[in-house]
Amino acid sequence: MKCQHCEKPAIIHITELTDDVPVELHFCEEHARAYLTQSEAEEQPAPGTTMAGGLAQQVKVGKTAEDLARLDQRTCPVCGVTFYEFRHAGRLGCPHDYVCFRQELEPLIVNIHGATEHKGKRPQHSAHGTDQQTRLIQLRREMREAVQQEDYERASRLRDEIRRIERPSGA
Repeated sequence: MKCQHCEKPAIIHITELTDDVPVELHFCEEHARAYLTQSEAEEQPAPGTTMAGGLAQQVKVGKTAEDLARLDQRTCPVCGVTFYEFRHAGRLGCPHDYVCFRQELEPLIVNIHGATEHKGKRPQHSAHGTDQQTRLIQLRREMREAVQQEDYERASRLRDEIRRIERPSGA
């Protein structure tokens, strides 16, 4: 998708609710900086309470294209997701990503949820601990890599280990 002001690729996508009607905005880094600076100059309830305000703060801190490119190359050692994949898909790969990308995620989480700790219900049916879930994610990634490298013996050993971990303890 291209920036709505020029031909550069849009890297920042904003949806604003104006009179309960969503308006989608797509900007390159340069036009996003201009738009967010303009939004920040207008009267707002409190700095950082809106998503645009949060993005403006990040742009102000100095997220240049070089910094962003370096950050995009960072990879979670457990699941292999890159920060670039997170930015584009909006999804993390495993619980360890919150640790791996903590510095970048914390301002976004505070901006969206108002806190960094979960308050509320948790799934009751989750029999596996997070360590076991993280191990399963890592094994699945290794198995995919083994298949891509055509190392089928290793892939089958990994598959068997995954099945052993997933098997209920009473079976």
